[in-house]
Amino acid sequence: MTFPRAVFLDLDDTILDDSGDSHLCWVEACAAHRHGELEPSRVNDAIQRVRAWYWSHPDRHREGRLRLDEARREVVERALAELGVCAPDVAAGIASTYSELRRQKIRPFDGAVETVRWLRSLPLRLALITNGSALDQREKIERFQLADLFDLVLIEGELGFGKPNPRVYRHALDSLGVEPADTWMVGDNLEWEVAVPKQLGLTCVWVDRHARGLPPGFDPVPDRIIHRLSELRASFPIG
Repeated sequence: MTFPRAVFLDLDDTILDDSGDSHLCWVEACAAHRHGELEPSRVNDAIQRVRAWYWSHPDRHREGRLRLDEARREVVERALAELGVCAPDVAAGIASTYSELRRQKIRPFDGAVETVRWLRSLPLRLALITNGSALDQREKIERFQLADLFDLVLIEGELGFGKPNPRVYRHALDSLGVEPADTWMVGDNLEWEVAVPKQLGLTCVWVDRHARGLPPGFDPVPDRIIHRLSELRASFPIG
């Protein structure tokens, strides 16, 4: 791997721990908004089943992440319906409490922001490429004072398209005036931040946060695998 002219970074679950406590947040939200004698654990189990279904479809995923509050409320309503319950107010309460708990628990991974600052000190261009709504993603970027660390910030909800659409990568390359062969993409999603950018000719670094390894037969293989963003610094090609 040669020294890049540009590095593209993902935000959620690469720089920020955005989902590590999600299960606990659902448990707390279900306990905070009980319905009659229905056990919160049963509600949570149903939510997890519906969540897996809801977010497994690319079209639902793309639409849902741009309207997270509505998507979460729909998930809870469907989960309650599975249990024979129609309680819109309870569903809204659970979804709203979950969203607030998630927001409160988001934090940078250890050493992640420091790694971005270190990259900022190098002779290269930096882009932040993140999916999600403009409001949600801008709030996180501002809260953790990340905007000034990047030459370019691309948010799906502002652009009108996002990962894994190749357009977002081409837009970033054109905006920074760099070629794919001179650019790295660093992120935790194998499809969005490895498979697609590799097809475009970028060098891809996969953040395997849970150290699970590549799924059998996955292709294309990342150029490098790390377990946290801070490891990027130790393996950077600087003599």
